[in-house]
Amino acid sequence: MGSPARIVVIGVGNEFRRDDGVGPVVAALLLERAGYRAFGTDTVVSVCDGDPARLMGLWEGARLAVVVDAAYAHPGIAGRIHRIELDAEHLGQPSTTSSHGLGLGEAVDLARVLRRLPERLVVYAVEGADASLGTGLTPAVAAVVEQLADSVEDEILRHRSAEAGGKR
Repeated sequence: MGSPARIVVIGVGNEFRRDDGVGPVVAALLLERAGYRAFGTDTVVSVCDGDPARLMGLWEGARLAVVVDAAYAHPGIAGRIHRIELDAEHLGQPSTTSSHGLGLGEAVDLARVLRRLPERLVVYAVEGADASLGTGLTPAVAAVVEQLADSVEDEILRHRSAEAGGKR
């Protein structure tokens, strides 16, 4: 049921809820870049609405899962990026609130109980300004999309380097 990929990238969100669509926008950019940058056959880029069962299905069996999602902090700064790293042995609690009814934190907690976490989970949570109905990211969030895609690519490269060096 889980992905056979060793690396999964999941853009979480709803493209019809303004800044909540940042995850799918980053995933689309990564797929576009994949045409001229080699991710390798061991990497899968997906989009998910944030449902915990779907998230677990996408990251199950992965050595590395990178999740990009919108978050809302109070007070917040639209476009600010938080990087949260978890591993199956040492779990922390994300400090931001998801824009979904059941958030990423609940998915992680459920996956931990069911023993369906990836070996490493890296979350890029982007503070959003607007989750109202509509399409298009606000300027502050749109301004960090390229940076987020670069960060995800760097995460994959660091993971591969660590594996090649025998660290994982």
